[in-house]
Amino acid sequence: MRRICVFAGSNPGVRPEFAQATRDLGQELTVRGIGLVYGGGSLGLMGTLADATLAAGGEAIGVIPGGLFQREVAHQHLTKLYTVKSMHERKALMADLADAFIALPGGFGTFDELFEIVTWAQIGIHTKPIGLLNVTHFFDPLLSLVTHASTEGFISPFHAQLLLQAATPAALLAILHAYTPPAQQSKWTELPPER
Repeated sequence: MRRICVFAGSNPGVRPEFAQATRDLGQELTVRGIGLVYGGGSLGLMGTLADATLAAGGEAIGVIPGGLFQREVAHQHLTKLYTVKSMHERKALMADLADAFIALPGGFGTFDELFEIVTWAQIGIHTKPIGLLNVTHFFDPLLSLVTHASTEGFISPFHAQLLLQAATPAALLAILHAYTPPAQQSKWTELPPER
C-alpha cells in the first residue's frame, strides 16, 4: 500500500483517546512508509492526523472543495493540496489516490464518505480494503446496525464483512495489509435468475 485515505471528523470529539489514536495513526503510517490522503482540513481529528503525519516526516495529501476553504479551513502545510469543485469530486479523487480506506471517529461527513466507499465496494467499483479504527468502541453501534440490516435482509452476510475493524492503528494496518479481495464482489451477482 502506497497511500491510505482516512475519513475523520472536523471536530475533535469529547474523548482524549480519539486524538491520541489519530496521532498514533499518523505516526504508524509514516513508520510503514504509507502516505496519507484525507479531506485537507486543519481542524478536529483531520488536522490532528495531518499534523502527526507531517511531524513524523510523512506524506500528507489533502483534497478539499474550494467552497469549503472558509468553513473547513484548509491545512496550509501539506505535501500537496488539491482543490476541487464539489464534494463528489473530492471523494472520487481521494479514492483514486488511495490503496485502502480508514474511518476514524467523526460525524455525518465521515459516515457519508465511509458508506459511499463501502457502497462502491459492494457494487464492484473497487476492491480496496476498508477499515474502522474502533477507538473506545466508537463504531460498535454502527457495526450493530450493519448486523441488524443484514439480519433483516438488506445487506448480504458477504457484504457485511467488507468493514474491517481494530482498536489500534498497528492492528488495523496489519489487517488492511493482509486483506485479499473476495472472489465475489458485486451486489448484482446475487440477484436471483429471471423467471
